[in-house]
Amino acid sequence: MSKYYTKGDAIEAKIEKIVPRGLGLAFAENLTVLVPLAAPGDVARVKIREIKKKRMAFADIVELKQPGPKRIAPPCPHYGVCGGCDFQHLSYEAQLEAKVGIIRDCLHRIGKIEYDGEIPVIASPQQFEYRSRARWHVDREKQKIGYFARDSHNVIDIASCPILTPGMQSTLDYLRISMNWDMFWSESPEIEAVSGEGGRISTYSRELPEPAAEISIDIAGETYAYTAETFFQANRFLIEQLIATAIGDASGGTAFDLYCGVGLFALPLARHFKNVIGVEENSVAIGLAQKNAKKAGLQNLDLLNKSVEYFLENNKTKKIDFCLIDPPRSGTAKAVIPRLAELRPEHISYVSCEPSILARDLALLVDAGYKINSITAIDLFPQTHHVETVVHLSI
Repeated sequence: MSKYYTKGDAIEAKIEKIVPRGLGLAFAENLTVLVPLAAPGDVARVKIREIKKKRMAFADIVELKQPGPKRIAPPCPHYGVCGGCDFQHLSYEAQLEAKVGIIRDCLHRIGKIEYDGEIPVIASPQQFEYRSRARWHVDREKQKIGYFARDSHNVIDIASCPILTPGMQSTLDYLRISMNWDMFWSESPEIEAVSGEGGRISTYSRELPEPAAEISIDIAGETYAYTAETFFQANRFLIEQLIATAIGDASGGTAFDLYCGVGLFALPLARHFKNVIGVEENSVAIGLAQKNAKKAGLQNLDLLNKSVEYFLENNKTKKIDFCLIDPPRSGTAKAVIPRLAELRPEHISYVSCEPSILARDLALLVDAGYKINSITAIDLFPQTHHVETVVHLSI
């Protein structure tokens, strides 16, 4: 008789590998089991938390009977409770290996793409104290500031966070002791914080009266002004390599930079192409991009405050040599990739922080006749399952 399971059942499982969302994959009779905070080779007793479609379960480790060969002791006292870092129990080599595996899994399972080329991974020079950007949640009643607990909206008061830069950690400490908790009014207030050149800090919350201070950073000969209200990459130790990987030796007539933010890629693109059009819907970000371009003396860079979807639908440019697309984690709007494929840019560089969305969009581009030339993983987010991926395609 086939075995069936219910919520609360405890079973023994051996973790085969790490799959998307950073979950450990194991198998039981008639059941696929997904386990957070697991390591390849772990043999553990796990308790089923949720069952989906009778054949898939989410389970939590209740007893680690035999640790996998690449499991290590996580250094953070909040590990396992905090919902942030979920890879601290893996050696750094195992983290990088898992991230390449996650990319391949998404390509195969979601994109139906069988990519047999190498996927090199660029490691972070610092695996801790690298994060120069954070979003902190506030519990005004209990006067806590930190991150959400795993699988909840309960705020953990974070005494120290080992992935924050020292300046960001000092900012968190200062906010905790100086906060006017009564100024917050919503059920789940949050504070964005980011550090720049010289350790300067910008903070922003829609519930606080102070505007976000403008700070800047120097990367590969360019100066970028930004604030906590706009997006900027959090691992400054890899930004130069990210730019170099995304642009490579591309050059020519016309280039697009879609979802251009404050101009991270648009500025260097303008030094490689005769004409560059950057598109960004966030008005604060595009204003800073325009300021950055002006300071750089770039006259061949047109920065537009429009949605990417609207821009592509109304585009009049006939020949596009290069298109760099770097959407947010939530991905592109439904019409963006089909319309981009219709415009037939000769070379597309797709920068993504979400492999599942990337795989979905690559499938559309491949179906439209594009060929994947290279895939590179960049570890912008050590100690977490997140990974940046740069894919180059040509028609």
